[in-house]
Amino acid sequence: MAFIGALGATGAIPCVRSRGTQSRLRSLHPNPCCYQSSSASFALKNGALFTLFSAPVADQRKALGQERFRVRAAGAEPELELVKAKSSIMDPGVLELWRSAEAVCFDVDSTVCEDEGIDELAAFCGAGEAVAAWTASAFGNPMGGSVPFEVALAARLDLFKPSASDVAKLLASKPPRLSPGIKDLVNKLHSKGTHVYLVSGGFRQMIEPAAELLNISKDRIYANNLLFGENGEFTGFDATEPTSRSGGKAKVIEKIKAEFGYTKLVMIGDGATDLEARRPGGADMFICYGGVAVRPNVVEGSDVFVTTFTDLINTL
Repeated sequence: MAFIGALGATGAIPCVRSRGTQSRLRSLHPNPCCYQSSSASFALKNGALFTLFSAPVADQRKALGQERFRVRAAGAEPELELVKAKSSIMDPGVLELWRSAEAVCFDVDSTVCEDEGIDELAAFCGAGEAVAAWTASAFGNPMGGSVPFEVALAARLDLFKPSASDVAKLLASKPPRLSPGIKDLVNKLHSKGTHVYLVSGGFRQMIEPAAELLNISKDRIYANNLLFGENGEFTGFDATEPTSRSGGKAKVIEKIKAEFGYTKLVMIGDGATDLEARRPGGADMFICYGGVAVRPNVVEGSDVFVTTFTDLINTL
């Protein structure tokens, strides 16, 4: 079978987002810009129009070495470089850690929810194009790790300065869009007694409604806080929150582990700030979720890469 997808020019867009076509394409293929088998998932390191051919196999559980993959740029002879996660969720050691994890921490934007909260808020305030232009500027996409998170956050908020009223109206008109399967996954984790946290660089005001849908208590949310004046005018964000800066999620994970004594904690997310949590003293495993956006450098650094939460539900 063959799948065709489009990626941006090399270095210009370090992530691929399928936006409105995601649900339709997912019925044909887990993600239009990566290939997933039962043993490993791949994304392109250098962007181009590509076609992916998978040699047919009788048993989809065969090891990676028993399958062959060719990826070529359209009209070009050289094969493009592939990048893959270090392991498969079905690897025995990985599977044991996933099943025995005492706590699982989820990123929110483009992971728990299908949207990027700041993009939705900017669009609601009439600054969607301005924020998108900044994100696609020479600095690149901050979630791909191009610039410090705190710089990206401040720069984008300054473009539209959302008021308390703006946030309330957005939430009233557009409730959180949960990613397919996330509610079932969280429910299953809860049924096993696994503690579930939301650790996000997004805004608490916009995350709490999603947490309520997932039956996650507010005290298990670590996120940024928008600040407002007496009349509800935007005054900034709380820079003392660890998630407001690069490396902050790692510090939150370390704090959670130290406070509650977890010895097995898993982080699940899509961005560079999530990957940062995978370090000594931090998350014991990082699962990169690519069901909304695929960032090749994050995939490459991950322990496991999935494009659907069903893979995680079925292995618990």
